[in-house]
Amino acid sequence: MRDALVDAVRLRLAEAGAAPGATEVAAALRAQGHPYGSTEVVELVRRLRSEMVGAGPLDPLLADPAVTDVLVNGPDEVWMDRGGGLERATGVRFADRQAVRRLAQRLATAAGRRLDDARPWTDARLPDGTRLHAVLPPVAVGCTHISLRVSRARPFTLPELVRAGSLPESGALLLRAMVRARLSYVVSGGTGTGKTTLLAALLGLAGPAERLVVVEDSAELRPDHPHVVRLEGRSPNQEGAGHVGLRELVRQALRIRPDRLVIGEVRGAEVAEFLAALNTGHEGGCGTVHANAAADVPARLEALASSAGLDRAALHSQLASALDAVVHLVREADGRRRVAEVALLRRGEGGLVGTEPAARFLPGGEVRRGSGWERLVAMCGRAERWAAS
Repeated sequence: MRDALVDAVRLRLAEAGAAPGATEVAAALRAQGHPYGSTEVVELVRRLRSEMVGAGPLDPLLADPAVTDVLVNGPDEVWMDRGGGLERATGVRFADRQAVRRLAQRLATAAGRRLDDARPWTDARLPDGTRLHAVLPPVAVGCTHISLRVSRARPFTLPELVRAGSLPESGALLLRAMVRARLSYVVSGGTGTGKTTLLAALLGLAGPAERLVVVEDSAELRPDHPHVVRLEGRSPNQEGAGHVGLRELVRQALRIRPDRLVIGEVRGAEVAEFLAALNTGHEGGCGTVHANAAADVPARLEALASSAGLDRAALHSQLASALDAVVHLVREADGRRRVAEVALLRRGEGGLVGTEPAARFLPGGEVRRGSGWERLVAMCGRAERWAAS
């Protein structure tokens, strides 16, 4: 259906203050001198409604349960990820660059965020849980860029991740034992490796009587657990007031009796409060952090702690007794996400904390035990099934 006709009908409906219903659309078509049949009317109603209340041309992609990410680089350049890496979404396009900009601004408004020339980017959560990031020109060269991270209505379970090839059965038993033993850990990996997915699955293994307090900059974690309290950061308003950061939220979380403190992503000064909490009796705390390898996590946390005023010695002193383990994820060349390693944290010479490999999971499902395996077994308890395997 021609974009000019769609625009003409949209304008007529707007002038009349009419909703895009079948009767109104049919009348608008007749007024344009185009006698269309019922099939064309239904298609136009669907298209107009999606542009006004949905995600426009992106709706079919977001409705696909296999799609995890949708990226818009231009009117006719839309990409998606269905678990096998990025691929071009053929047949999906916008009328022009202004249509992309309008969609980005409407989605930002739906998320309660500002997106205009004075504030040309936004990072927000849509009402259905989808993560939105959008950047307007001239910061985005050429056209508005939209990135959507789709939120599943139901989180993956650990058995489902095993069936998907993300980790072997013995690896799932190991992670289950770590959760039951209330070890404190971080899930590390690069962007798009599935850190939030795995963390949500692990949180679902916590005891039903435990109270999980989840702190996030943009709420994404939806663990399948009966007692979850979620705290979400807030961006400043147009006057620059009202900002609520993760550091303050972590402090508040400690006052509402968490059995497990969870930080969706540790990426700033809140690392100081997080480590302090884990050092004051809050066992079983966890979160995610961006890192290229498990061995890089101490250095990554050290860099984040500098923004909180913690020097190197203070950070490593807290880290040594706060965190027990790192669960590291990778993404293969074919797009498949998998758990690659479980490493323990250990203080070395000079007081600096490093990692010690405990278990490596190879692509074919083989598990190789590292030098930290026996210590991990002792921390989790030798009665666990996986310890005898």
